[in-house]
Amino acid sequence: MFDAPSCDTAHLAPRDPCAPSATPCALQQHRRFATALQACGREPVWLDGAPPLLVLRRRLGGVGVAMVSRALMKHPHILADQLRQAGLHRHLILLSPEQPTPELSQIGAVALMTPGFVARIDLTPAQDVRRAGLHQKWRNRLVFGEGSGLLVKRQNLPLKADHWLLVADTLQQSNRGYRNWPVALTLAYARQNPSSAKLFTAFEGREAVAAMLFLRHGTGATYHIGHITARGRALCAHNLLLWQATGWLAAQGHMSVELGLIDTRNAPGLARFKLGAGAKAHKLGGTWGWWPPMGQILRPLARLDRRHM
Repeated sequence: MFDAPSCDTAHLAPRDPCAPSATPCALQQHRRFATALQACGREPVWLDGAPPLLVLRRRLGGVGVAMVSRALMKHPHILADQLRQAGLHRHLILLSPEQPTPELSQIGAVALMTPGFVARIDLTPAQDVRRAGLHQKWRNRLVFGEGSGLLVKRQNLPLKADHWLLVADTLQQSNRGYRNWPVALTLAYARQNPSSAKLFTAFEGREAVAAMLFLRHGTGATYHIGHITARGRALCAHNLLLWQATGWLAAQGHMSVELGLIDTRNAPGLARFKLGAGAKAHKLGGTWGWWPPMGQILRPLARLDRRHM
């Protein structure tokens, strides 16, 4: 929905809504994401608060639209003032909270989409505890991958638009009919945040059979994109990559890693892979629509869907 234009270097005054010692916030609310956006010509807005909220803007048919994605909205009742101070009080607002926030109905926001779930691995337990928490079949595949002779290499993402993983992911998006970040934004994240885009690749001899790219942000990390060949699948390469990646991230002080949405209907195999790796399902807050000039006029309608949010 919010596509980015071609990249150019720009400066963004650093603001970090996630204190280093705090519980990790979502990638979409971290200053490193904001820095990458600005490097691609997008000027995000921060709403003052505790924590600050990152807002993306665009215009649709002459109407200003602002999106607040994966934010902890601890005080929904002050959103109107925050938006007014940022000059966004006449925009159509799309709110996607980090957790269920039914209080949004009290300010007149209307539920547009029910909450989904993301898979999140807690990295704070010791490695042996995390290994014991793997599903038995997942652990068996990991053992097979560990004995398959694969070599795993870790590196910063090369800043090349034609890198094989980026090319493979673009093709996969086209074939499967979904959209991820533009390649330019992924490269901007790696360029603007040194050592924050970590690529783990599994090799059989000289051939790369699988890869997984993780974006680091504060004490959190997020799986971004990956690819696996038929040979890599036969050798359980992604089990091996994810296990080694989470071990390295934990050793670097990261508290959790997010693996993306859980979709048991359209991608049951992928959902089993994520949960089998020891991830827990974290419920998000759905998507809400709100036009501040209407105030609480739509509040009765909002209450109809509150139980689902």
